[in-house]
Amino acid sequence: MKKIRLNNKQNYIWLKIDAFFRKSTILDQLSGTKPATYLLLPLIGVGMAFLSSCSTDLSRNPQASRETDTAQAIQESATPNNRPLVPTPEDTNFVVAVVDKVEPAVVQINTARTVRREVPEIFNDPFYQRFFGQQVPQAQERVVRGVGSGFVINSNGQILTNAHVVNNADTVTVSFSDGRTVQGKVLGQDTVSDIAVVQVPTNNLPTVELAKSGQVQPGQWAIAIGNPLGLEKTVTVGVVSATDRSISDISSSDSRVAYIQTDAAINPGNSGGPLLNARGQVIGVNTAIIRGAQGIGFAIPIDTAQRIAQQLITQGKVEHPYLGIQMIPLTPEVKQRINNLPNSNIRLQAERGILIARVLRGSPADRAGLLAGDVIQEINNQPVTTANAVQQLIEQSGVGANVQMQLQRNGKTVQLTVQPGPRPATTE
Repeated sequence: MKKIRLNNKQNYIWLKIDAFFRKSTILDQLSGTKPATYLLLPLIGVGMAFLSSCSTDLSRNPQASRETDTAQAIQESATPNNRPLVPTPEDTNFVVAVVDKVEPAVVQINTARTVRREVPEIFNDPFYQRFFGQQVPQAQERVVRGVGSGFVINSNGQILTNAHVVNNADTVTVSFSDGRTVQGKVLGQDTVSDIAVVQVPTNNLPTVELAKSGQVQPGQWAIAIGNPLGLEKTVTVGVVSATDRSISDISSSDSRVAYIQTDAAINPGNSGGPLLNARGQVIGVNTAIIRGAQGIGFAIPIDTAQRIAQQLITQGKVEHPYLGIQMIPLTPEVKQRINNLPNSNIRLQAERGILIARVLRGSPADRAGLLAGDVIQEINNQPVTTANAVQQLIEQSGVGANVQMQLQRNGKTVQLTVQPGPRPATTE
C-alpha cells in the first residue's frame, strides 16, 4: 500500500473528520440511536469528493464506470438533444402554414329541406276510407338536414361548393371560422359536374388562391380542409394518388370530369371543401369517395370547377356541349367482331382510337356527317384512345365551337368539323 504524506492543512482536515466521528460514536452510545440524517450528509460530501478525485481512473473500476454512464444517461434523457420541452419553430411545418392561410376562407354549409310523404292514391277512394276508418294513413312531412363544406372564391361573398350539398335545399346556412353564421342563397348548381355557387350578403371576405390543376402531378402533397361528419375545421394530409380518373372509376353515370384522386382522408361533410397543394393553393374540390374503400377520395380539378362556377355566376346555368354519338374503345377483339359481322359494309383497319357505335338522328354529329363505324383518332390534333378523353375535349371546347376531328373510315383518313350543340335535358 502506497503511503501518502500529508501537509499541515490536510492533517488539520483529517483531525476534524476524526473528531466528528468520535463525537458521533459517543452520542450514539449515550442515546442508543443512530442519527442517520446527520451521518448521511457528511458521507455524501466525502463520497462526492472521492468520485470527483477518481474520475480519471474509472477504467479500473467497471462498476463505477457503469454507474457514471447511467447517471449521465438519466440526466441527458431529461432534455434530449438539449431541447427544451416547449414548442419551438421546428414543430411547425408547411401544413400549419397552409391551414393558417386558408382556414379563414373555408366555410361549413348547413342545409335543410322538407320531405313530404304522400298517401298512396288508393286511400283517397271513399270505399277504402270507410273500410280503414281512422287508420287511413295521413301525409307526413319531415325535415332532412345536411352538412357540407365550401370555400370563398370572391370577397363579395361567392362560395364554391358541390351541387349535391345544396341540391333541393329549402334553407342554406353558412358558418365561418370566426364564428359568424349567415343565410346563403344558391346562385346556381350544375348536377353534371357537381358544382354549385352560394352567395352570402357579406363583403370583404378572405378568399382562397387558385392553382392550375393542369400542373397537378401524382405524388405531390394534398391537404384537405372541411367539416367531415360535422367536425369543424378538420385538416387531413396525404398525396395526389392519380389524375385524370374517368367517370367509370367512381361509378358516376354522366359526369364529364377527369377527377384528382387523393389518399388524404375525405369523409361525408368534406364535400365541397378545398383540396390544396403545399403552397396553400386550391387544386380541386373534394366531392366523392368509393364506399367501403380507404384512402381513395376524388376531387374536381379547380380549372373545371372555376369554369363551371363562372357560368353559374353570370348565367345561372351551364350548357354542356353535346355531339350525339355512342362510343366504345377500339380493341383487337372489337375490331375482329365487327369485321366478322355478316352483311356488313364496315371494315375496320385502324389499330387505335374510339369507335362510333351509333349516331343519333338530327344530332350535331349527324349534321356534321359522322357515321357509325367511323374511328375517331384525333380531336383538335390531340390523339384519343378513351371515350372519357373524347368527352373531356368536347367539354373543354364548349357549345358552338368548331371541333376538328380526324377519323378513319374504311381505311381512309377523313377530316371533319363538328359544332357541338347544347346538351338536351334528356337524351336517347
